[in-house]
Amino acid sequence: MRSSDVAPPQRQHLTRVEGRYHAFVPPPLPPAVVLDDVLVNRLSAADRAVGALAGTGLALPDAHLLAKTIGRHEAVLSSRLDGTQTTVSELAFFEVDAVNQPNRADAQEVFNHVTAAEHVLSTDQPLGLEPLREAHRLLLAGVRGDSATPGDYRGTQNWIGAPGCALDTATYVPPPPERLPESLAAFEQHLLAEPELPPLIKIALLHYQFEAIHPFLDGNGRVGRLLISRLLVEWGLLPAPLLDMSAYLEPRRDEYYARLLAVSTQGDWHGWLSFFLAAITEQATDAGRRVRALHVLRDDLRAQVTEPRRASTHILSVVDALFETPAITIGRTRAILGVTHKAARENLVKLVAAGTLIEVEREGRARVFLAPPIVNAVQGTA
Repeated sequence: MRSSDVAPPQRQHLTRVEGRYHAFVPPPLPPAVVLDDVLVNRLSAADRAVGALAGTGLALPDAHLLAKTIGRHEAVLSSRLDGTQTTVSELAFFEVDAVNQPNRADAQEVFNHVTAAEHVLSTDQPLGLEPLREAHRLLLAGVRGDSATPGDYRGTQNWIGAPGCALDTATYVPPPPERLPESLAAFEQHLLAEPELPPLIKIALLHYQFEAIHPFLDGNGRVGRLLISRLLVEWGLLPAPLLDMSAYLEPRRDEYYARLLAVSTQGDWHGWLSFFLAAITEQATDAGRRVRALHVLRDDLRAQVTEPRRASTHILSVVDALFETPAITIGRTRAILGVTHKAARENLVKLVAAGTLIEVEREGRARVFLAPPIVNAVQGTA
């Protein structure tokens, strides 16, 4: 990291690494942020959008089930930001037939994200460092990042930059390992403190700070985005994790990373906060549309399968299971309904006839059925 790339006022936060290179140690939160008219207007719009999404969630009896659907979309896109290539459908196939999944390594990483998110979102205690460490352990367990000491803070220097770059040419070098304890202690202190700023502003500050500290060797971005999902719920802004922030960030990854970097190198909090609030506004609005569409779709599918010519009412459990994982096998149907192989197969055939499921051709593998209406609705392509 070159000191010449850092604005003079920010150079006070640089420290020498191995006596030759510079690393950046972010100062404790909160910064001296001025909420000018631009930020006030963006904050107001974001608050309204989140409030509307919260209202949608509170009005729907199935919001927590639909949050599982949205959560899998978030897992796919947050993982994609970190280089993992999997689709919502591939994740679903992995969940119901992991052994025969062609894209198994990437799908396992995304499924780990689902598991880590469930852990972070289920803890009853205020979010602190320990749940984030456990989320990191779950995220990297048994995948290509498991050599990056899952659940442990890094003991070596890491950096961010173009492939093959070194410390001196890196775009960003986070605090050296010996500075992590003080940086993380200050981060947690602000995380647990009573908010001095509006909640959405504080979430934006904390996400930046976590990314700037970069406490793990791998997986920092995914854990940092889990932080956003958790705090929106913990601080009462949403009744369930209905906002898939990565759906906004992934197609704008270059600007996302540039805005984070500019806070460190230029002290540009205004640019980052403006970007973050715009992301919240657009994604909360979009998530609200998709949550309502998923709710209507669930009602429609449940009505279809309870028609006398299709199936008995206990198959409603299968429909609900599809909103958690939009793929299913005969074996999984047997487990859900407690019926024979023949009865499970007959129920799935009826769902195919109803247009709820399609059978996916997988040569030499167990029969797997996909629910395209659900996949399309969660992706906003219905």
